[in-house]
Amino acid sequence: MRFVNNTESVNMSFAISRIRTNDRNFNAAHAEISDNSNAALLPASLWGAFHGLFGLASNELVVVSVGATENVHTNFSTLNSVADCKSLQLEATVRPVTEEPVSLEGLYVFRFFDIAHENVEEIAELSRVAWESFENVDAYSAVPQGLFCQADRSQERGRMLLVTWYDGLNSWQASRNPAPEARENFQRRHRLTSGTVAYATRLIIS
Repeated sequence: MRFVNNTESVNMSFAISRIRTNDRNFNAAHAEISDNSNAALLPASLWGAFHGLFGLASNELVVVSVGATENVHTNFSTLNSVADCKSLQLEATVRPVTEEPVSLEGLYVFRFFDIAHENVEEIAELSRVAWESFENVDAYSAVPQGLFCQADRSQERGRMLLVTWYDGLNSWQASRNPAPEARENFQRRHRLTSGTVAYATRLIIS
């Protein structure tokens, strides 16, 4: 499936990996993954590595890779510092439109939606339109970084992933009351989901 954001065609492969380490914190695993210019991801590249604020254990991290991601899960699972790895192959919908890694310091909220795969395109379009009035406001600083669907949509139901950047928790709280135009589209999107799970993270700056 190819998604169109204005005049740009989006067709990029991603993977999200939730990694639990053998240590009390995530540092050793992050160092091993980052070693030799992120060799553990090859031939994919790094979109972002994140540690938890809420919803993740102190010895967990989330790594999002982009490109040829088919081997990322196997590569991570064989690292000495990794006790467990759960990965999901994804495709970008209306964001991102490039493979450039995220770079803004601040809060990144990962929100998974339980959805029917037949609604993926409608959810993506509702999100795109909502963001036009959700972003660039004075009350808070927030930028949706990516909206992803599962690469394998052979089953009736599955998940989508929204990754949103905020400059801090105050902006996250203030953004719960967006402009009316955004709220209407978010409510329509909500009606197409059967549940959500979210966790808050920070980007690991190497």
